[in-house]
Amino acid sequence: MQFSTTQESATELAASCIVVSINDKGQLSNAAESINTAADDYLTDIFDSGDFSGKTGETLMLVKVPGITTQRLILVGSGSAEKDISPKDFIKIAESAAAAIKKSGALQAALYLEDIAVANKDNAWKAEQTAIACENALYLFDQTKSKPAREAEDYSDSIENIVWAGEADLQSALEKGQAIARGVSVAKDLGNMPPNICTPTYLAEQAIALAAETGLVETTIIDEAELEAMGAGAFVSVSKGSTEPGKFIIMKYQGADDANEAPHLILGKGITFDTGGISLKPGAGMDEMKFDMCGAASVLGTMVALTELKPKINIIGMITTAENMPAGNASKPGDVVTTLSGKTVEILNTDAEGRLVLCDALTYAIDNLKPASIVDIATLTGACMMALGTVNSGLFTEDESLAAELQQAATHSHDKVWRLPLEDDYQEQLDSNFADIANIGGRLAGSTTAACFLARFTEGQSWAHLDIAGTAWHSGGKNKGSTGRPVPLLVNYLLNK
Repeated sequence: MQFSTTQESATELAASCIVVSINDKGQLSNAAESINTAADDYLTDIFDSGDFSGKTGETLMLVKVPGITTQRLILVGSGSAEKDISPKDFIKIAESAAAAIKKSGALQAALYLEDIAVANKDNAWKAEQTAIACENALYLFDQTKSKPAREAEDYSDSIENIVWAGEADLQSALEKGQAIARGVSVAKDLGNMPPNICTPTYLAEQAIALAAETGLVETTIIDEAELEAMGAGAFVSVSKGSTEPGKFIIMKYQGADDANEAPHLILGKGITFDTGGISLKPGAGMDEMKFDMCGAASVLGTMVALTELKPKINIIGMITTAENMPAGNASKPGDVVTTLSGKTVEILNTDAEGRLVLCDALTYAIDNLKPASIVDIATLTGACMMALGTVNSGLFTEDESLAAELQQAATHSHDKVWRLPLEDDYQEQLDSNFADIANIGGRLAGSTTAACFLARFTEGQSWAHLDIAGTAWHSGGKNKGSTGRPVPLLVNYLLNK
């Protein structure tokens, strides 16, 4: 799909489809008004007849509207006439318009959405979100079906060109949105892939392929045997129960003029399937534990987007990946293991494995990669999902500057986060009689004690933890699947660097 801008009027532009907006009081946008005039009040007649109400995201496709040459005209409702709409509502409008374009079968479409006033957002933001919506409208995961849905008559992936009608200098905003959307699609694909295909080795192959395809990333793979030899006992305690060897995956992007400038590192948890280990999970819904690698998927998706945008900073995308399986040699509750840092951990629950693979990855990154900052991303705790639902990812950090940067990126991208406590008062819940630290802290404040565990391995480092357990995928029903979050947040955070 190609994106471009135009300043041509809606009545003169040659396109197979045009999108214009009407609010809930029947007030027409400038583009809709020009078409309405050319069509002898055709649009106002439609509104007055009750065929279109203008509510947020409502669409109506019209064909062969009198007075204009465009074959298809899509009306989209812009909602309240009394105030600027929210960013959430504009995203709904853009997604509805994109879905209507796809359904129409149009090869080209021009969107006249600039007149829609969005609270605290400019036209560049609207163009960026529109590009994301148009790319996302075509997303479909059918790689594992014998008869791909792309061959079905009711599916169209034929949109070739999208034109943003408005200011001429928004091409970069469209390209940014497109790159983010492509990164989201990569993350969705990896998350949706079944666990017999998407293994730690498969993730490593994707990282190697990214390096080969772009020439902008240097990928290094550290395998389980080497990690065991290093002393990464926490990581190995998780991976050893599987026949699939675990790995650290390191993707270096050098964009800064100074190659020695300290990189900003994003670290993703990549448990490609989580049975819970010996602390076995209930069978119902266990298939969704293939999504326990969505942190890793978001790192790969972010790196894909960044290789298109080519920011002038140094970035490292790192993934710690393994399967958590029950076996004769799997870790047991009560085991004590020695981490790469030298600290010992009593494993009270083998289903609290994410923090074990992350702690050794954090130690390795700090000691060997010398990052300026670290943000780890993990489907870490059900407790975070219980606290925040599926709306906000949990944000934990003691670095106020880093917290502000992530909050700013979340606000811009509408990839929302909510800051949760990370205080020393919670650390005593992790006390152990038999090791330096226990891997769980009891039933209370589960997401905070998990973050406190990780904090023990990040002392003196600018670090933040994103718990995406509630936001990384949708459960059950038609919408079941990976969301691709928090790729939009991560891309904006890093671009702002």
